[in-house]
Amino acid sequence: IIAPLSASGVVLDDPESTKLLSSVAIALSNCGSNWPAFVPVHDPSRKAYIGIQNMGTVFTRRFEADRIGSQVPIRLMHLEGLHELFLSKFVLSSTDFPAKVKVNFSMKLTYRTPEHDYDHEETLDSEATESIPESEVASQPRKQWDDDCPWAEWYSAEDPVKGFELTTIWGEKMFEESFEMAEVENASSFDADSWLLQPVVSPYMVDDSIGKFVGFASQLHLLVNAFESSAEAQFLEDFVADNSGQDNSKSSVAVPPPSVIDRVMKDLFNDEVGNSNYVEAENKYGRALKGAPSDSLFAQFCLHALWFGNCNMRAIAVLWIDFVREIRWCWEESERLPRMKTTSSIDLSSCVIHQKLQMLAICIERKKSLNRKKDTDDAHKEKTSNSMAPDKIRKGSAGVVPSMMLINTFQEMHAPYTQDAPLMTEDMHEERLHAAEAFGNAVGLSGQLERDILSSDMSAFKAANPDAAFEDFIRWHSPGDWVSEDKSDGNPTWPPKGRLSQRMSEHGNMWRKIWNDAPALPVSEQKSLLDSVREGEKVVHYLETLRPQQLLEQMVCTAFKSSADILNKTTYGGFKLMKTKMDQLYATMVSTLRSLQGKSDTSDLAGDLKRLCQVFEHIEKLLIFAASVHRKLDAPRLAQSIFTDYFNYYLPKMGTSLESICYEKEFTTKEKVGTLEREAVSSLFRPPTANQSWRKVLSMGNLLNGHEPIQREIVFSVLEKLSNGHYSSPTPLCTDEQIETHRMYICGTSNDLWIALSVTSWD
Repeated sequence: IIAPLSASGVVLDDPESTKLLSSVAIALSNCGSNWPAFVPVHDPSRKAYIGIQNMGTVFTRRFEADRIGSQVPIRLMHLEGLHELFLSKFVLSSTDFPAKVKVNFSMKLTYRTPEHDYDHEETLDSEATESIPESEVASQPRKQWDDDCPWAEWYSAEDPVKGFELTTIWGEKMFEESFEMAEVENASSFDADSWLLQPVVSPYMVDDSIGKFVGFASQLHLLVNAFESSAEAQFLEDFVADNSGQDNSKSSVAVPPPSVIDRVMKDLFNDEVGNSNYVEAENKYGRALKGAPSDSLFAQFCLHALWFGNCNMRAIAVLWIDFVREIRWCWEESERLPRMKTTSSIDLSSCVIHQKLQMLAICIERKKSLNRKKDTDDAHKEKTSNSMAPDKIRKGSAGVVPSMMLINTFQEMHAPYTQDAPLMTEDMHEERLHAAEAFGNAVGLSGQLERDILSSDMSAFKAANPDAAFEDFIRWHSPGDWVSEDKSDGNPTWPPKGRLSQRMSEHGNMWRKIWNDAPALPVSEQKSLLDSVREGEKVVHYLETLRPQQLLEQMVCTAFKSSADILNKTTYGGFKLMKTKMDQLYATMVSTLRSLQGKSDTSDLAGDLKRLCQVFEHIEKLLIFAASVHRKLDAPRLAQSIFTDYFNYYLPKMGTSLESICYEKEFTTKEKVGTLEREAVSSLFRPPTANQSWRKVLSMGNLLNGHEPIQREIVFSVLEKLSNGHYSSPTPLCTDEQIETHRMYICGTSNDLWIALSVTSWD
């Protein structure tokens, strides 16, 4: 481009521009260069050019380009008028138009889906606004694209797919009449030779900087920072204390107001929540993470803590102290712990805090049942104090044992209700083991627990079978220690024939001694093997005296697991690459967070945890992109192909380095739309409603569901045979060869039209 150093940067004088271009062309020709040369002309806003290109010693190509920035003439808004404009470039007047000129034509139209206005989705509909009062419309909550996505309870993500661009391509065809152009303009977009679809991706999905995206990953990063500072104090109250001389209004130590804490506590301890069933999209690696189920009480606390203020250590300490205060109230008032399973078992694969809360939930239930039992027993004693009860009465029977009868009496054997083994959390098991090692009597300590359980079972059996003998209990409880000599066909016989095993018949056998000492008491009248009051108090004391670092270690594991579990519930069409990445995320979390359980040094772990946050952010963004594409595009193959294209584009950015890396700055990959997928794609272009603002302009045609193309690219060209006619050549040429003598390229819309013409001649 040859441009003057003037303020305008263009050549305004036609003779001057022609002279300048000719001089440049001669200079380029003398150099043997085939580069085209252009000179900017006319008004600078038109961005108009004239140009020339030497093509060896035979051909010369001349260029002319101009732009109409506004008020495009109506005839140039339509293909027929553009066709006539092209013909006018090599025919002197309309009367000189030959009967038929064979013009090659091709066209590319680009449509963009209108950006969806979720905030006013309902109010745009005229019928809806008539039925809803204006005051109610204003008070309705804002509707977001991800309102029904799993993460929506915690944050609203910016839609990564702002829309789609559809490119329809009409392959090269030959026309001889101008009116044929009108037929093409009125043809359906479905008649185009090919469709290409490209998502319009939000800028934050192509930005290489880490940390700008606000989601679980950004909050987990803040939690890791809090974990780093957790070793600074021995007690959580030390972080809450009002440190004079420090500006507590700083963001690093800011705590939300009491109203926010109250709202969090109401959500955590909501009476309507009920018992959690821990229904979650379980990943095959998830069980290896020592956290808590995402719907459980402690997991919900961790998720709330992520979004409580800026998740600093002081804010976490304030929230935890209030949390434990609510738990103590539930314990003292015998109120059920919300979000906790009611099963009588403890999940040792979870973190210790969750195990403790499970223990407390069980203790509360047993404490309530003990109180109910005490009231019932008092009433029963008062009612039966003046009446005889028989000496032998069956109590606590769970039903008849099939094909078994008591040895001493012709009675069926009854199985008793028995107590469960005492529940223990992981740290209780460790304490028991350490105590046994300290006293050097591991067998004796374990044996005492077994004797207590055995005595309880014997008492219950005696109550259910008042006439039972020791041999009867052995036949039911330990069949291997009864040597049967019964030759019957399976029907119960009396008396049963057989004998005790050698170990049970030895003199001084411990089982027989326990049997002789055990009273006949059903489970309902026995002392519980689990002292629910004592164990419940121990749990609350543990929670109240937990060291900050112990709390944060378990919070980090649980928060990562719960955040991943929530994302894992997302419906994204089963894209294979996305599923693989989710599996990789869980596997990476397992390997990284395992060090936390090993009680490694905090400073050594912080770097690994921050890198894990980056991995989490990359996969979180990919998952949200997958969900957005899946819910917008009802064409599974096409949706998966588009996701794969973006995944391959994004892959170079998925390193764990904090430094910027080189990668493509724009995502421009287009995916071909299959014939059977066009209907699904066209549904993305919803016809505009009467109330929507719609440009009242004369359309250029080729509408798709009422939408005009945002960009039109049209090419007209004429091919002529080389001959010895008007454009005679100094060298012999094959008469069958053709060359494109005239070519016009049109680009733009009805408000901004660009036209460029090239003419090839024989000089």
